[in-house]
Amino acid sequence: MKRLVLLGAAVLVLAACGDKPQTAAGVKSDVAAFEGVPGPGASYLVPGWKVGDKAAWEQQLKTRQQNGQNEYNRVK
Repeated sequence: MKRLVLLGAAVLVLAACGDKPQTAAGVKSDVAAFEGVPGPGASYLVPGWKVGDKAAWEQQLKTRQQNGQNEYNRVK
């Protein structure tokens, strides 16, 4: 009986070592960020921004950085 319990414990311990590798399946990283999001993710776009407009994308990033991430502007 002890051997069966030890064998079961050993199987459980070794099963924990069989973690599968995690991959980013289906993610394309070769598209520039300002090219936009195809499909259902397009509903999260900022109003007034057009897909592929690099200048507007960079301006939005600058505005977001100044308004939301600059502590000198936030704390008054």
